[in-house]
Amino acid sequence: MRTRATDRTSRAGAWARRAPLLPALVFLIAVTQLPFVATVVISFTRWNALAPDHRGFAAFANYRAVFTDPALRASVGTTVLLTATVVLVSLALGLALALLLDRRFRGRGTVRTMLITPFLVVPVASALLWKHALYNASYGLINGSLTWLWRLFGSAGPPQPDWMTDSPLMAVELSLIWQWTPFMMLILLAGLQSRPADAVEAARMDGASPFDIFRHLTLPHLRRYLELAALLGTVYIVQNFDAVFTITSGGLGTANLPYTIYQTFYQAHDYGRASAQGVVVVLCSLLVATFALRTVSSLLREEITR
Repeated sequence: MRTRATDRTSRAGAWARRAPLLPALVFLIAVTQLPFVATVVISFTRWNALAPDHRGFAAFANYRAVFTDPALRASVGTTVLLTATVVLVSLALGLALALLLDRRFRGRGTVRTMLITPFLVVPVASALLWKHALYNASYGLINGSLTWLWRLFGSAGPPQPDWMTDSPLMAVELSLIWQWTPFMMLILLAGLQSRPADAVEAARMDGASPFDIFRHLTLPHLRRYLELAALLGTVYIVQNFDAVFTITSGGLGTANLPYTIYQTFYQAHDYGRASAQGVVVVLCSLLVATFALRTVSSLLREEITR
């Protein structure tokens, strides 16, 4: 009897601890899971607003169309190229800035705050800033600076480039790199500050150069943090829509997967195929997110064992 009473008491205590979380769990399911279930159901239907009389069950026809659509295959290539470029360059710049901020110097707090600021800017505002304040061929800062430099050397210079037309994908990539470098920097800076200081000091006492310390101590220690930053950046950048829509409107070969889904849904009005595209993208994102969660779990286990 004591055992049963103890079990009932422990279960009641467990429910009492979990009960305050139930409203948040119900809200999360209602906001995220139910719409996804509805999307999965719609993905198996033939539903085009331009042909309302032909609505019905389509089985896997939408998924076959998704995997045979040349526009979607092109957007997959664009998404991979855009994501890989932004993640790798942001990681390299974030690592350099993290190494800089790991040193002690006057005004380090102010510099850190200024470097974090781009990540705090609203994505649409960031894209508009790059589109109008920097890239604009008539009054943008980049072309204005080039004009000033040519005049400084007493030359008219070549015709000013139109960045959004001549290099559209690079224009999107630069805006995303500017926005996501602080994110990479914060993760890597946290990794640097968790380095064992005694090992670094011992290496210096033994005559190791800064490059040797970075190669043999810092870089192996940061491996997990680099993986985490790359995986999280990939999850978010794959889903980026704001920069592509705002800067290039998906033209000139810059349409990625989210923009292609937008075109299918809002321009072609093919709700069934757009839902199938969304389900495929979500499943691919879940694969990347799974690796990210495993990396986070391994980091937490390492911190606990220390």
